[in-house]
Amino acid sequence: MSTAIEGNERRLYWAFADCGTIVRRELGHLVKQPSLIAWQLGFPIVSVLLYVYVFGSAMDVGGGQDYTTFVMPGMFAMTMAFGFMNTAVAVTVEKDRGVIDRFRSMPMARSAVVAGRGVADVLHAGIDLAVMALIALAIGWRSDGTLVETVYAFLLLLLLRFALIWIGVYLGLLVPNQEAAGNLFAVAFPFGMISSVFTPPSLMPDWLGAIAMWNPVSSTATAVRELFGLPSTTGDSWVEQHALLMSLVWPLAITAVFLPLAVRRYQALGR
Repeated sequence: MSTAIEGNERRLYWAFADCGTIVRRELGHLVKQPSLIAWQLGFPIVSVLLYVYVFGSAMDVGGGQDYTTFVMPGMFAMTMAFGFMNTAVAVTVEKDRGVIDRFRSMPMARSAVVAGRGVADVLHAGIDLAVMALIALAIGWRSDGTLVETVYAFLLLLLLRFALIWIGVYLGLLVPNQEAAGNLFAVAFPFGMISSVFTPPSLMPDWLGAIAMWNPVSSTATAVRELFGLPSTTGDSWVEQHALLMSLVWPLAITAVFLPLAVRRYQALGR
């Protein structure tokens, strides 16, 4: 009995140790290639400048809200949502270059590669979010929520990113090559745009507004707006009225579905 327990403890230890090795490897790439951060943040930064300074003066979201105050929480959510595409591309590149095959041939925990990618991408997301927050502060955005509410809002954003990582890992292992992974932008773009990021769903046509309301990105965007002190932007639908609840339910549901799928897909490689 004690031998079995010791064996389980040893396997658990090496699972965490191997996961840590993968995380250090990914962060090492980030240190050696800081241009990766600039590349990943390029689109959100350009979008901020475009929507705040070019379109912002013509946008009316109702309730007398300043558009910068409305759109920045949505931009935070969109940055986290679009991150799954970066994950998918990175996984596909490593698969095509044979890196994953080399990992599979090593005496390491099978869960380490997938788990390490998830932890490393959350850390990347934290850096992305910090840079975006600095940009928001620079253009005049402020949170009217308490410190606890503001911190909770950023944790919800990271939770969304954490959940979508597993979609990225699964798709990265599923698509045949890097070109196909690049085409995932066709999926990411409507996923991020048909939401409450840039405008309330109530201002959209009914059919499109219904889709936007039930978008996980919308739930997170609406929830963080409430935590940042903007409850007047919440619509009358059930999902909008319970945005804080849904900002937890959606990520947990996505993780419950795609984390096992990603692990199984990784284990099925080479069969």
